[in-house]
Amino acid sequence: MQGLWKTWMTLWCWAVILFGIILAAGGLPEADGAVGFLYGLLGNLGADGLRLDAPGLRFSVALMGAVTIGWGLTILFLLPAIHAAGAPAWRGLTAALVIWYVIDGVLSVATGFALNILPNTALAIAYLVPVLASGALRATGR
Repeated sequence: MQGLWKTWMTLWCWAVILFGIILAAGGLPEADGAVGFLYGLLGNLGADGLRLDAPGLRFSVALMGAVTIGWGLTILFLLPAIHAAGAPAWRGLTAALVIWYVIDGVLSVATGFALNILPNTALAIAYLVPVLASGALRATGR
């Protein structure tokens, strides 16, 4: 993967990391506004809106943010190795993304946040565009 597609993937990773930072900020009462806004867009929260004071919820949102940051950083740091390894590595990463997409989508619907499928789909498409356009799934390495 070279040029535009390499830059695209790098920016994709940074977008994942930024989303993780927003989620992680939900761990702090002073910084949870963005998470509350996102939850409000994605699901029916009722008149009270998002209440991160429920036992464990603030921790869970913050922990999910930390995991998302870690996911984005891992892919970002491994992009050169994935590129060098070629199609088998890209296929593995793509399979992981598809598995995440299916599990997250099913759980989004089951928990009343079906609209979460929309940003998930945008994220998956933003990943697939450079991977498919660059031929990374067919390539055998550099």
